[in-house]
Amino acid sequence: MLSVLKSLQSVRHWLRVHGVILSINIHERLLYRGDFAFGTLVRFLPIVTQIFLWGAVFGVGTAAARSTLHDYTYANMIAYFLLVNVGRAFSSMPGLAGSIARDVKDGTIKKYLTQPVDMLGYLFSARLAHKLVYYLVAIGPYVLVFFLCRRFFDGWPDALTITGFVVSLGFAFLLGFLIETMIGLFAFWFLEVSSLIFIFMMLNYFLSGHMIPLDWLASQLPAPLDRGILFLPFQYLAYFPAAVMLNRFTHGQLAQHLVVEAIWVLVLLAANRVLFARGVRRYGAFGG
Repeated sequence: MLSVLKSLQSVRHWLRVHGVILSINIHERLLYRGDFAFGTLVRFLPIVTQIFLWGAVFGVGTAAARSTLHDYTYANMIAYFLLVNVGRAFSSMPGLAGSIARDVKDGTIKKYLTQPVDMLGYLFSARLAHKLVYYLVAIGPYVLVFFLCRRFFDGWPDALTITGFVVSLGFAFLLGFLIETMIGLFAFWFLEVSSLIFIFMMLNYFLSGHMIPLDWLASQLPAPLDRGILFLPFQYLAYFPAAVMLNRFTHGQLAQHLVVEAIWVLVLLAANRVLFARGVRRYGAFGG
């Protein structure tokens, strides 16, 4: 009984500490809400270019117009890229890996080692605050864009599919965070991780379905690469949430993918903990 009470006290303490961290980071980002809002709105400009780009690819309005391309109609493709932007709004973590590497390089990471605050927990709360402010600012423009582009969608999927979509967005946030922190933690072993960040960005651009739908890309690859890229966690950062809302998975396939996604979250969480523990053991900092 005593151990249960201690566990509950520990949980309450953790929630209280990270609640304060979350609140502080939200207030910090709201101090520059004008700059934050402008940066958020600018990110919607690529959506316009995607509409014109794929209109040219499908030959919309010309005599040589294509009805489908790799099982995607023009409307499917625009709807896909609109939904990919939603997925990336959850999974992208700009600057996270680089900030961890800088903290290791210049010794700032000492503050996490000398204070009773877990570094990964603090970074998670800070990034969650960043996303909450982003969603608060971006919800209006997103609603407007989807309303104006409603003709590209075939209608709402069923409630179970929508639930899976929402869950997949939460997992996308966790996967994006864990992958970025893992890359940043390699700074304990490498003086510079910018090359690793660049490699990850390139792989993410292709293998997450950001450039073209991942099933389209897989169909152009030889075996076993065509199946291999579908087992990687990258697809869950952008392609999977979009494909779910486009009804490209049965309920059974959706459940299987969510289980695989949860396993990837646990694997990456364990990898982060191992890297951080081993990195701290070999880390040395001197001076004040």
